[in-house]
Amino acid sequence: MGMYSTDEPRYADIGRAMAQSGDWITPRLWGEPWFEKPALLYWMTAAGFKAGLGTDLAPRLPVALLSVAFLAFFHFRLRHIFDERVANYATAILATTAGWLAYSHVAVTDLPVSAFFSMAVLLSLGRSPNRAATAFALGLAVLAKGVPPVILFVPILALDYRNWRRWFAAWPIIVFLAVALPWHIIGTLRNGWQFPYILLIQQQFGRFFSDSLQHEQHWWFYGPVFLLLLFPWFPLLPLAFRSANDDERTRPLVAVVAFGLVFFSLSVNKLPGYVLPLVPATCVLMGGALGRTARPERWLIAPVALLGALPLATSVLPEAASQGLMHSGRIPWITGAAGMAVAAGVGVALAFWVRSRAFAVAVLLTAAGFVWVETGIFPALDRAASARTLWSANHPGCGPVLPRGMLWGLYYYSGKRLPDCAIVDKNAVKSDRSPQTH
Repeated sequence: MGMYSTDEPRYADIGRAMAQSGDWITPRLWGEPWFEKPALLYWMTAAGFKAGLGTDLAPRLPVALLSVAFLAFFHFRLRHIFDERVANYATAILATTAGWLAYSHVAVTDLPVSAFFSMAVLLSLGRSPNRAATAFALGLAVLAKGVPPVILFVPILALDYRNWRRWFAAWPIIVFLAVALPWHIIGTLRNGWQFPYILLIQQQFGRFFSDSLQHEQHWWFYGPVFLLLLFPWFPLLPLAFRSANDDERTRPLVAVVAFGLVFFSLSVNKLPGYVLPLVPATCVLMGGALGRTARPERWLIAPVALLGALPLATSVLPEAASQGLMHSGRIPWITGAAGMAVAAGVGVALAFWVRSRAFAVAVLLTAAGFVWVETGIFPALDRAASARTLWSANHPGCGPVLPRGMLWGLYYYSGKRLPDCAIVDKNAVKSDRSPQTH
C-alpha cells in the first residue's frame, strides 16, 4: 500500500530530502527545517533511497529488516538468559503479535525505538550484563525517539541499585554519550537553540504535559490499546504476571512494563505506538510463563479463538481508517462472533488432541491469519486511505480538500508541497476576468 497516516509521508519525505541534499544533520520537510523527531529513522530512509529502493520501499524496507534482525537477536539473547524453550515461545509470540507486525510494515519511529530499547533491556539482564553494549543500544533508542527510552530504563537501574557505580562508570557513560550526543550537538550548532527547544522541550516534555498537540486521550486509553497490540496472545497475560515473581530474571521486565504503562497513561498526549517498546518485554513474560507451565496447550484455546475475529477486522478496518471508526458502516458483530466460535472449536481440538505440537500449530495459524488479513487490508487501505492511488490516477497540480494524511501523502508522491486548489482556482478566475492584451 502507499504511504499511510499523517506521519509516514512526512518522515519519508525528510529521509528522501537527506538522500538528495547530502545534509544528514538538519531534517527538512518540503524544504523547511523540521525538528520534531531525532534522525535515526530519517537516516534509515535516506539509506533506502541511496540504495535505489523507490518511494514506497525506501522508507519501509529498512524498518522491516530491522524488525527481522531484532527478532534474531531477541531469540539469541533469550537463549542465553533463559533456555531454548523460552526463546522459542517468546520469539514466536512477538513475531505474530498484531502490534509488532503492524509497525514492522510502516516507516514511523515506533519500531526502531522499540527494537533498540528492548535490546538495551535484554542486554542488561542475566548474571553478567554487558553494560557498555546496553549503553550503545540505549543511545540508538534515543536517536530513534528522544528522551522516553531513558525514562523507561529507570526501573532497570532502580532494581540494580547495588551496581550503580558500574552503570555510571566511564565506559557505559562514554559509549552512551558518543552515540546519542553528536547529532544533537551538531544540529544545535547549525540551527541554533530553536533546534533543541522544539526537539526536546516542545515535542518531548510538551507531549507529556500539554494538550496543544491534539492527541489527548483518557487515562485508560492504553488498557485496550495494549491488548490490541498483543492480539491474539493477550489472554496469556494472567499466566505471565502470575508466575513472573517466581524468577528474578523476569522481575525487571515486569517493572519495565508496569512503569511504562503508568508513565504513558499519565501523559496528556497518547498514541498507540508509544507503548510498543513494552511489547517485547511482555512477550518474554508470556513466553517464559507458557514454557514453564505444565499444560501450555490449554492456555492456547483463547488466542486461537480470537483469530476468528480476523475476518471482522478485514471488513471493518479499511473504512474505519479512512472515515474513523465512529463513522464507518455497520459492524457485523454476528459474523465476528460466529468466526470466534468456530476458531474456539479449533483451539479446543489443538488442546486435547494435538497437545505437544499445539503451540507450533497455533503460531502457524496466527501467521497464516495475518498474511490473509494483509492481502485483503493493504490493497483496500491503499484505495481508501493513501494518496498513492489519487496521485497515480491524474497527477494533480494542486492540493484538494483532503484529510491531512491524504494531503501530505499527495505532497510526498508529487515531490513538493502543492498549492491549495482553492487558491489556484481563485487566481484562475481573476486571470479570466482581466482585460485581454495583444
